[in-house]
Amino acid sequence: VHVEESGGGLVPPGGSLRLSCTASGRPFNKLSMAWFRQAPGMEREFVSAINWGGERTDYSDAVKDRFVISRDNRRNILYLQMNSLQPEDSAVYYCVARQYFDGTYRSTGEFPYWGRGTQVTVSS
Repeated sequence: VHVEESGGGLVPPGGSLRLSCTASGRPFNKLSMAWFRQAPGMEREFVSAINWGGERTDYSDAVKDRFVISRDNRRNILYLQMNSLQPEDSAVYYCVARQYFDGTYRSTGEFPYWGRGTQVTVSS
């Protein structure tokens, strides 16, 4: 499975940004997917996850009520809409995928397929 993110950039505090992710090599609607992020000097952390059909989602406490994960299985795209961004949201954001199991997962070890990441910087 090839995973690729896009949509990162520089945004001022309080701003919004939408990340996109495509995955190929397996049926997209049979991939459980998620977003992780990693800031300099920090461990990689869970951000949000979504199941095959998109009816189940999960968020970390740090982003809950600000970020929205969604997927378009007809277009084979995963999204992360990020609102009310703060400097502490600055990180490289990774899109990840796993096949065979339909659910939401929070552990890095659950996902064998990773994108290369896209940088998000929140700064004035």
